[in-house]
Amino acid sequence: MIALNDITIRFDGEALFEKISFKVNPKNRIGLAGRNGAGKSTILKVIAGLQDYDEGQLAISKDTSIGYLPQHMQIADTQTVMEETLTAFEHINELENEIAHLNKAIAERYDYESDEYMELITRVTDKNERYQMMDGDKRIGFAEQTLAGLGFESKDLKRPTSEFSGGWRMRIELAKILLQQPDVLLLDEPTNHLDIESISWLEDLLKNYRGAVIMVSHDRFFLDAITNRTIEISLGQIYDYPVPYTEYTKLMKERREQQKAAYENQQKKIKETEEFIEKFRYKATKAVQVQSRVKMLEKMERIEIDDMDSTVMNLRFPPAPRAGDIVIDADDVGKHFGDHEVFSNANFTIERGEKISFVGKNGEGKTTLVRIIMKEIEHEGKLKTGHNVKIGYYAQNQPEQMNPNKTVFETIDDLATGDMRTKTRDILGSFLFGGEDIDKKVSVLSGGERARLAIACMLLNPINLLVMDEPTHHLDMYSKDVLKKALKNFDGTLIIISHDRYFLEGLTQKTYEFREKRVIEHLGGIEEFIRKRKLERLNELNTTSGIKSKSDKASSDNANASNKDLYAARKTLDKDIRKAEKKATEMEQAITDYEKAIEAVNEKMADPEKAEYEKDSNELKTLEQKLSEAMENWEAALQNVEMLKEKREALK
Repeated sequence: MIALNDITIRFDGEALFEKISFKVNPKNRIGLAGRNGAGKSTILKVIAGLQDYDEGQLAISKDTSIGYLPQHMQIADTQTVMEETLTAFEHINELENEIAHLNKAIAERYDYESDEYMELITRVTDKNERYQMMDGDKRIGFAEQTLAGLGFESKDLKRPTSEFSGGWRMRIELAKILLQQPDVLLLDEPTNHLDIESISWLEDLLKNYRGAVIMVSHDRFFLDAITNRTIEISLGQIYDYPVPYTEYTKLMKERREQQKAAYENQQKKIKETEEFIEKFRYKATKAVQVQSRVKMLEKMERIEIDDMDSTVMNLRFPPAPRAGDIVIDADDVGKHFGDHEVFSNANFTIERGEKISFVGKNGEGKTTLVRIIMKEIEHEGKLKTGHNVKIGYYAQNQPEQMNPNKTVFETIDDLATGDMRTKTRDILGSFLFGGEDIDKKVSVLSGGERARLAIACMLLNPINLLVMDEPTHHLDMYSKDVLKKALKNFDGTLIIISHDRYFLEGLTQKTYEFREKRVIEHLGGIEEFIRKRKLERLNELNTTSGIKSKSDKASSDNANASNKDLYAARKTLDKDIRKAEKKATEMEQAITDYEKAIEAVNEKMADPEKAEYEKDSNELKTLEQKLSEAMENWEAALQNVEMLKEKREALK
């Protein structure tokens, strides 16, 4: 469908890519991997026809349609959500107008036997068939389903798009692209503005998408669930692996280890050969052997180790000043914006050293509660900050809030005070801003570079409460791993909002779920929360338990233990059900085998030349008895499956 042949792109004389080539076939699910700035987004733009290249060729099959969702775009604000979404069906709308025009022309004619009249009938019939094949009469329903999957409520569909944030308007653009069903989907960080439920919905949709998908994403679970191929971009070259992301990381490591071992073995052999040549170069009796080894070295294909971008940022939060035992104390906290209630009656205590995640759908109040903690907005109820609490805050739009006209160095230097002014260059270096990079304007930085700079600014002052709202947006896999390690080693208190399950795993010990205008506390980390809620990716958030108040600690612990027992019982039953179903399947196959054997014996007995009546009769009797036993065992197995399933249902 699509082929990139020896594509080279240069910026300011330096090659971003050097003669890269790969093909995209139907049904490919490709994840582009690589560091921030490696060129992943540039490849998408090349395929979309939005980026010129210096050398090579881009070949796209005729009639191949392409849909492209960039990270950032300018979105029109002149229509309602539904009106803007329905522009995705422009081709159907045009077809509908053509059908109406033809029907009008037919109604005005009376020459029913003429060739012109029959031609009109043929044309309108063909177009009606195309209209039906394209489900033209169902487009509003499709649009509503897609928008609902991306988190829009029915009341939102008549609202002007201008009332929505950039993230929500990005969802409208994604909905339009998905509804157009192009042959190739190009998605650049599609999950950045999606909550966990919407990510799960999009994941299911892309798994079954009819065309090819090429995506840039730093969500490991999302990539593993969808992709079947990973193209790594590193130092201007690409490496193509026919596996999802996690499997690719293993194969990449194995490839480099094998390459290194082969290189070292060859270098050892070269050294030994060169020593032999040098030792016997001037001995006439060894002349033939020396010449043979010289020729061998000349013909030897030298093994090279692929260059690898091993630069990683060095992030370590300074020791946290000691705070009081209670860091945050909330008593009936709530928030309304006019008549709109975000949440109410939130009662919780956050103690020193706890690491907590906020999860839930967008719009349920996660960022609102963070802003309350930061004292940025008024609220109902009481929220107290403990003794000597010093807060470091990373807002969701922190990278975008930096002054675009300042340089990297000016940005951090303006915030530094006292002795920290002497350490700003070291801090920038640890965040991969070295040499001339510190003189770059913020406006030219990539999303990942801005995010790194914003995090670097947080190290200028000692903190003991770190509040981070979606800090992993735009960070590549390597930077996310470094940030996660630094947060695990941070000896203060952490509150983090994130939709990235991999990032949260092993990081937090308590989860606050925001749902239906409530804040619900779940003891344990994100892994325990997922197991307890029977969620694969935090979808179907439908618990009925409320937040645990300070006086409910004992009952909370008992409930948690009870939930663990319930989980263990369900797990055991699931195992028993699988065994019973396997037994039923085996018996069903045995029945089929016995029936075929009986049929063969009967056919043999019907042929006088082949029949051995006494022997055949005994065999037939034995087979019929075994068939009867298999039937009884099959029925018993089915009853056992039903019984176990009823028990499993009762434990929900």
